[in-house]
Amino acid sequence: MSTIRRIVCGISGGVDSAVSAHILKRKGYDVVGLFMRNWDVRNEKGRCQADEDREDAVYVCKHLQIPLYEVDFVKQYWNEVFSKMIRDYQNGITPNPDILCNRHVKFDHFVKYATSKLDGHAIATGHYARTSVGYNLDQIDDQKGVSLLCAEDKDKDQTFFLSQIEQWALRHTIFPLGNLSKKTVKEIAASVGMGKLAHKKESMGICFIGTRNFQDFIEEYIEPKPGNFIDIESGKVVGTHKGTHYWTLGQRCNLAGLASAYFVAQINADTQDIYVAAGTDHPALFSQTFVTSPMHWIRQNFFYAPPLEEFDAMFRFQHKHPLIECSCKLRDDGGYDVSLERPMRAVTPGQYSVILFRGRLPRQRTHPQSRAVTPSSWGQHEGQVPSRTCIVALLDLKIL
Repeated sequence: MSTIRRIVCGISGGVDSAVSAHILKRKGYDVVGLFMRNWDVRNEKGRCQADEDREDAVYVCKHLQIPLYEVDFVKQYWNEVFSKMIRDYQNGITPNPDILCNRHVKFDHFVKYATSKLDGHAIATGHYARTSVGYNLDQIDDQKGVSLLCAEDKDKDQTFFLSQIEQWALRHTIFPLGNLSKKTVKEIAASVGMGKLAHKKESMGICFIGTRNFQDFIEEYIEPKPGNFIDIESGKVVGTHKGTHYWTLGQRCNLAGLASAYFVAQINADTQDIYVAAGTDHPALFSQTFVTSPMHWIRQNFFYAPPLEEFDAMFRFQHKHPLIECSCKLRDDGGYDVSLERPMRAVTPGQYSVILFRGRLPRQRTHPQSRAVTPSSWGQHEGQVPSRTCIVALLDLKIL
């Protein structure tokens, strides 16, 4: 008999978490809803989105006849996510607060609260992801650990945003939607009387910005620091800006009076100079090699110590980007030199990426040269995320 009986399900007020709770209850678990408040500042319209989401969370739990608790992580979110985001922008780095929130809040403080305060044996969320053990958290092999696997629905797969969570948290987590499509989830919601949630607008972007223009938002926390836009080819000043923290690599600059559209190619936060390139496909916008900080190995015990010195894998830089072949070589500082099979546009310092292995332990390479990838073999993988792909590592990018 399974020892996993009481599951604390994160209830956000959306359709995904609602259907997750329904599935768990249908499977016979003792399901407890937990609403997490991370931000309590009213938006530009005087509304607090967290209050509105809580109303929907109350509706869900009442409909499913499960208890609902609420926990306030505003302080933790401010200290461990928001403050770091602001520091990164000040340093000319583009952060990803969603990844930070999952690592520090949802899959740390939330898990600890659920297990210690609500006596949960595990947690569940509405993320589109899977693990190698599924619901069998009481049958984990300590020598193998738990792998994070891509969702069945590759268009909704959210493992990119989960790629920095710790192994201990993954061992306490169930993803009920991992084998379902978004369409199926909405159909389930409608079939059990929660159809109104299927039509609720999904939260997109950074929650605390709301519908405001990003530049208007960031001015509330970082003072403008004027600088120049400099043509990366000629070295001439082609415009001015209010600070590097408003801009990220690959972004269009909207400079008036110029024959071509310019895009951000390099950012220098010390001098406040932003180097721009004419045309969205300018070579200066592309990178094929870069350096990373030490990897976050989700299943480090599975790969044994020391880390692999050199290996081939698959690379993803942003949530919606297709997979691309890469070669990784360990550096003396614990990071990796990464070479991509082809150049990629706007690979940005401070952002995150994932290294994926296709369902098995990678073999350490014995030859330093990169393995050749023919166009025909690449075509078999482009744009596809195999359902058994394992998210192994997280990288913090530093462009060469």
